[in-house]
Amino acid sequence: MIISHKHKFIFIKTLKTAGTSIEVFLSKHCGEDDIVTPINPMIEGHNPCNYKGLWNPINELIQHNAIHFKTTFNDLKHRRKFYNHISASKVMCRVSNEIWNSYFKFCVERNPWDKTLSHYHMLNTRWAGGDLTFDQCIERKMLPINYRNYTDKNDKILVDEVLKYEFLNEGLSGIFKELNIPFEGDLGIRAKSEYRKDRRPYQEVYTRKQKEFIEKAFSKEIEMHGYSF
Repeated sequence: MIISHKHKFIFIKTLKTAGTSIEVFLSKHCGEDDIVTPINPMIEGHNPCNYKGLWNPINELIQHNAIHFKTTFNDLKHRRKFYNHISASKVMCRVSNEIWNSYFKFCVERNPWDKTLSHYHMLNTRWAGGDLTFDQCIERKMLPINYRNYTDKNDKILVDEVLKYEFLNEGLSGIFKELNIPFEGDLGIRAKSEYRKDRRPYQEVYTRKQKEFIEKAFSKEIEMHGYSF
């Protein structure tokens, strides 16, 4: 996640949508007072800063249900004001109304079938040592469901724009032009792309049962953004 006071934007990071690549690119254009959260594993050229601190948790505790009380207090204890995949709803509670209302807020979303397959390859390589099957990943619901990161508790979208991963460079070109950030049409980095060795189109990988499972699991995102298999 990045909050740039220099360029007046808030970037909300979602899973498997080139978020790390975007962060690395944007961190190079941030000012000294901008907030850049750490990523894991670290990538050269990405410089986290100003993400720790304290804040008044009252508004956050009012806005969120009891499930989030423990995480909010834990964040306070460790001065973890902002972090990698923090939700837009929490950012809204941890910055001033002036910043939230005046800064341009954006994130990226991706076709859920393609996104889940990419997520599986990353999990299988990084955490499972190659022993995780795609069926196991789905059955255990290890899914990159993103909409909760950019909506409120009533599923209302909180950011100003949700770019589509499938048209990422075109979308970023328009946004960066408005924000006065130099962009030559490509991020110049493909972070975490090395995990997916099988480059077949996702339609050739899914069984009918797997396809239907993802359709149900990601029904909110499919409805919001008009995705189809």
